[in-house]
Amino acid sequence: MLATDRHAWTNRWRFIHPGEKALFVAGLLAADFALPALAVAPQVFWAAYLATVTGARVPGRAFWGVMAVPMLFLLAGIPALALSLNLDGAGPLLSLSPEGLALAAAVSLRSLAAVACLAFLILTTPVPDLLALARRLGLPPALVELAYLMHRLVFVVLERASAARQAQEARLGYRTFGTSIRSLGLLGGGLFLRSLDRGRRLDLGLAARGYHGELRVLGREPELSVKRLALAVLAVLVVVALALVQP
Repeated sequence: MLATDRHAWTNRWRFIHPGEKALFVAGLLAADFALPALAVAPQVFWAAYLATVTGARVPGRAFWGVMAVPMLFLLAGIPALALSLNLDGAGPLLSLSPEGLALAAAVSLRSLAAVACLAFLILTTPVPDLLALARRLGLPPALVELAYLMHRLVFVVLERASAARQAQEARLGYRTFGTSIRSLGLLGGGLFLRSLDRGRRLDLGLAARGYHGELRVLGREPELSVKRLALAVLAVLVVVALALVQP
């Protein structure tokens, strides 16, 4: 099981209705994109962080682990926005632009805050609950079923990859750089073929059971709480108020 899924299934807010958490995230995202970035983005980020770590009791290292890769992508994109390319020969070819720096700061802060909101959602809500919410909100059933199946296949592929890599390591498949490249190539090719075979067998199994575009399963649906909905709205309003009083 992935660390994100483990925390999603075991956090303190696991059995809170996903719609309540989705309302909180939607409010934060709306504030993030509607108000000035320098004022609201830090407030949104820390609201999502505190809700994840303090509210849902997800370890802080898990939150930062989810944020690590998006932060690297944001850092890699800052030079493209901050640097100005001069082709008229009047100055240096590359130079820092004040407008570019302001744009890079705004885009990076907004993006970081938005990713923090999504990190809160995936660390506190299991994927089946999110897909069930999407179905109730009117997402086409075919897309929901496809997402269900892809989510399941991800774990199958990861399990196969782990077992195959352990077998390769036991046969000294990563002893040198050359053997490592060869082993990785064999691993990738084998996983591709196994994934195709698994998908084909899954399709045959569904067809044999009379699948017509929708899987019906029993599940536990938490009740919506008016009190928690009000608290979610209040938290968003506090974030907006803190952003508006910024000088």
